[in-house]
Amino acid sequence: MEEKKGYSATAKYLMISPSKVRPVADLVRRKPYPEAVAILEAMPQKGSHLILKVLQSACANALDRNKKIDEENLFVSELCVDEGPRLKRVWPRSHGRRDILLRRMSHITVTVDEKASVRK
Repeated sequence: MEEKKGYSATAKYLMISPSKVRPVADLVRRKPYPEAVAILEAMPQKGSHLILKVLQSACANALDRNKKIDEENLFVSELCVDEGPRLKRVWPRSHGRRDILLRRMSHITVTVDEKASVRK
C-alpha cells in the first residue's frame, strides 16, 4: 500500500451541503498556503470559513510534526469535500400534507505538503 505524503486535517459532520463547499474548494486547490489563506479570508461564503479552519489545522499539524518546515513553503496538495450523512426533517405543507427536507452534511479533508523544489 502506498504511503500518503504530506500533513492532513479533517472536519466531519459539517452542516453545509457539499455542493455549496466544492466551488470554494476548487479555488484554493493546488495553491500555495499563504495565497489560499488570502483567498479564503476574502470570500463571504460559509464554506470558505470552514475550509480555512481545516487548512489552518493542517498547517499547524505540519509545523508541529516537522520544525524545519516554513509556512511559505507549504501548498494545498489535496482538498476533498465528501458527502456526510443526511438528516431527514419534516416540512409541513398545506392541507395537512408534508414533504421530506434533507439536511446535508459535509466532510472536508485538507492535505498540505512542501513544495518539491524546497525538499532536500
